[in-house]
Amino acid sequence: MRSARWGAKRLNPPNRLWGSNGVAFGPDGRLYVAQFLAGQISAVDPATGDVEVVVPMDGPVQSPDDLSFGADGSMYIADLVPGRVWRRSPAGEYTLVSDEVKLPNGITCVGDRLFVNEMRPGGRLLELFPDGGDPLVLTEGLALGNAMQLGPDGHLYYPHMLTGQVWRIPPDGGVPEVVAEDVHEPVAVRFDQGGVLHVLSRGVEGIVTRIDLHGTGTRTLVTSGLMGLDNAAFDTENRMFVSSYATGGVTELHPDGRTRELVPRGLDGPYGVTVDLGGTVYAADHYRLTSTAPSGADNPTSLTLTPPFVHGVTHAGGLVHLTSQYGDVHTYDPESGTTRPRAAGLDQPFGIAVGPDGSLVVAEAGAGRIVSVDDTGTVTVLAEGLDHPVDVAFDTAGRCYVSDDRLGAVLRLADDGNTEIVADGLGAPQGLVVEGEELYTVDTGRRRLLAVSLSTGEIRTEAEDLPVGPPVPRTDPALFTHGMVGAPRLFAGLAVAADGSLLLSANGEGTVWRLEAGRPSLNDVPHHFA
Repeated sequence: MRSARWGAKRLNPPNRLWGSNGVAFGPDGRLYVAQFLAGQISAVDPATGDVEVVVPMDGPVQSPDDLSFGADGSMYIADLVPGRVWRRSPAGEYTLVSDEVKLPNGITCVGDRLFVNEMRPGGRLLELFPDGGDPLVLTEGLALGNAMQLGPDGHLYYPHMLTGQVWRIPPDGGVPEVVAEDVHEPVAVRFDQGGVLHVLSRGVEGIVTRIDLHGTGTRTLVTSGLMGLDNAAFDTENRMFVSSYATGGVTELHPDGRTRELVPRGLDGPYGVTVDLGGTVYAADHYRLTSTAPSGADNPTSLTLTPPFVHGVTHAGGLVHLTSQYGDVHTYDPESGTTRPRAAGLDQPFGIAVGPDGSLVVAEAGAGRIVSVDDTGTVTVLAEGLDHPVDVAFDTAGRCYVSDDRLGAVLRLADDGNTEIVADGLGAPQGLVVEGEELYTVDTGRRRLLAVSLSTGEIRTEAEDLPVGPPVPRTDPALFTHGMVGAPRLFAGLAVAADGSLLLSANGEGTVWRLEAGRPSLNDVPHHFA
């Protein structure tokens, strides 16, 4: 960041893996990690933790969720949202294997054979033929399939995420059968080098269920504390490395539950950000809401909400109000730990603020509207016909301001629902706050912080080279697909603290920044988010 006025310090270190989903060891001995949210695949050196991007986010793959290596060293990729399965040759060339799989997720190779399943109710398990030929359906009726593997008995094992079961089927087809029931939120099945089945849980406790299916049949639980486990891979020494869709990173998990970070976990966004009067910062991080105590404390908290998709956030009166781009508005009470719904069925709600009358005011980006939600859940349209409103903020007089990242402008709402332009030609303004007579917005198109004088209309560039927006241009996957949620849109939030400092969601690197005026020499401080 470059600024003559503002000093910046990170509240957490940059995230080296924006989410980590499918993992598999490649022919070179490195651990390859599919990053669904980032739209890229990275290779991790298991000795050093060094990370190298192998499949970049501006390539043909949009939302990789799992991967596997064939006998010839080719990488096969399940591209979840667009419903594609790719082959990446050892030379780095991409070939589309199939676009006939709906929500492809679990993928595995058996020699030179390729199998994939679908993460949807009533999903299928299929064999695909990279050299041509129609997909062969082995079975149907999967209750959300996910990471699968060939077991020591020659069967394909896969989870039913919705029913808490593990199933198996011969790779040449046959009648599928249940091999384990009442498994805690199963998301992936993996066999270690000794043939013991490990079933990973996607829950907050980080549970791994070990089942000795082909020995004594005993079942043991390992609680790792790693929220949102997604997948695992065992190296030749039988060391288990696990990924987390919710927090990213790669962690070695020992049989007794001890952990060792290979690649540290971090934030997958962040999106919206807010701060309460006591200095606690809340960051919306898609799969979770994170919070940090006031500066100097070291007791980070990761909050999992239902539904877990968190994008816009604001704080008022001891409550945290949240939006999800998938249509919901919720209110979270930090004191009681409870969450209550406020509205549903909105079209891509982004930013949220509390109006002078206590109602929640929401930028409904997909519908081009600004709406309010009262305490009874009644939704009232305050303005419509906008292009793509993404954030809202109020001044001390109770006037409402709106940022529109497609129009490249900040607008002010009039009492009659009309709008007037406060500032235009801004690029792609998103996060928005008002402090006194100054309005601040994050221009994600040009990666700068702008200030607009509400008295004179002057527009000033306050900071440049902000790490907001994707590092390189990429194609956005669909927000919804086949009745399931797809991939979220980026949103760089902005908040103002009681001391006048600004909090910025630096989603181009996975951090939250604190900007303080008059202290341009600020250094990074130890992180408090987790």
